[in-house]
Formats: sequence, C-alpha cells, structure tokens
Amino acid sequence: MENNNKIALVTGGGRGLGKNMALKLAEKGLNVILTYNSRKEDAEQVVSQIQQSGRQAAALQLNVGDLKSFDSFFEQLKKLLHDVFKADKIDFLINNGGIGGHALIEQVTEEMFDELLNIHYKGVYFLTQKAIPVLNDGGGIINISSGLARFSLPGSSAYACMKGAIEVFTRYLAKELAPRGIRANTVAPGAIATDFSGGRVRDDEQTNKMVSSITALGRVGLPDDIGGVVAFLCTPEAGWMTAQRIELSGGMLI
Repeated sequence: MENNNKIALVTGGGRGLGKNMALKLAEKGLNVILTYNSRKEDAEQVVSQIQQSGRQAAALQLNVGDLKSFDSFFEQLKKLLHDVFKADKIDFLINNGGIGGHALIEQVTEEMFDELLNIHYKGVYFLTQKAIPVLNDGGGIINISSGLARFSLPGSSAYACMKGAIEVFTRYLAKELAPRGIRANTVAPGAIATDFSGGRVRDDEQTNKMVSSITALGRVGLPDDIGGVVAFLCTPEAGWMTAQRIELSGGMLI
C-alpha cells in the first residue's frame, strides 16, 4: 500500500469529526498521531481502535489555543516520532481541533472573541508554522473551516470570521509550500451531529429540523460524511489538488 509508513497528525482527534478523520486515515493505511485537550481517555480509545486495525497510533496532549505550549509540544512530537514511529517527520497535518462559539454580534465579548481567535486562527497559523520544518516534502496540510464561512447564520459571526481567515491562509500555504511539493486544502463541513458546541445540531430537535430544511440532501451531516474526504486528501489520488476549498454540507443554502 502506497501510504505505508506515512504519518498524519490530527489535532482534536479524540472525538467528533477528528476521531472520524483519524479512523478513516488509518483505513487508508496511514499511521496516526492525534492530539487531545482534556479528554485523554477518549483519545486513548481511538489510539487502541487504530492499533487493532494494524496501524500505528499515539496521542499527545495539546491545547491549540495555548501558543506558548507549542515549542514543548513539538519537542514531545519529535521524541514520539523517533521512539515509536522510527521517523523524524510527519507527512500530513490536519488542523481540526476547535470549539464552538454562539452569540449575536451585539453580545460577543472580547474574551469570547479572543478565545475563538487563539484557537481557530492564531493557534492554527502558528502551529502550522512550527510544523512546516517537521513536514516531509510531498506531504500535505488540511485545515478545517466551516460552511459558515460561505453562508451566514445569526450568532456565528466571530467563529465564521476566524474560519474565513483560515481559508485565505490555506491558499497562501499552498503557494509558499508548493516548491516542496506540499499541498494545502480546506475542508468546510456544514452542520454536523456531534457533541460540538454543546451538541446543538445533534440534540436540539429545532436546530436539527432547521438545518435539514435548508440542506439539499435533506438531513444534518454525520461524522462519517467528513472523515473519508479528509483521508482521501492524504492519498496519492489527491496529489494534484491544492489551494481548494471542499465544502461538505449536503448542499446547505445553495
């Protein structure tokens, strides 16, 4: 298998969409390192699931909004690569880790704005910057955006603005890293039924119905709708795709 010994790093890989991505990457034959913020047990469960499938996996703690922790994280990553994976670099970086944030513009506090900024934009920007020397030539970066960067639903302005910034950043990554054969793409999920943002889409019947009614395919999204496409972007078949935004929303507000 062409992906043998390729390594993908997935932030926020212990649950929700990140978990699905990690499992689908392993199905494609990649080894996976995933990060978790606080829920170590969830992450370790995903690791053992991947190991049972015959691929290598490991988990590291990381708060993607705490930029001062990045240097020590990369020290740990290099040690893990050397000790467990017998490698010195990764092949793919998937910037997935994040939180929700819901408030109308008049109610957004500076604290909420700054937290979203650090996690969804500044953290992604500088984590990627520090990952570039640890990325193999010919590898790839996948940044997770949101359908909300294209369509506007009240209450998501701050979150969506950070995701819009990430989409521009991805195109610049694609341009600047192209000489090394490193591709950069954005995956933008629509509303997905997970525990994200307090499980609003999954658990709130009204939100679920509203989303289904504005979605061409007539339902909310599921993690299985996302992970396989992210995994595909880490295969040789996607080798000519870079600087693209792929929206996985079932046709929301088209």
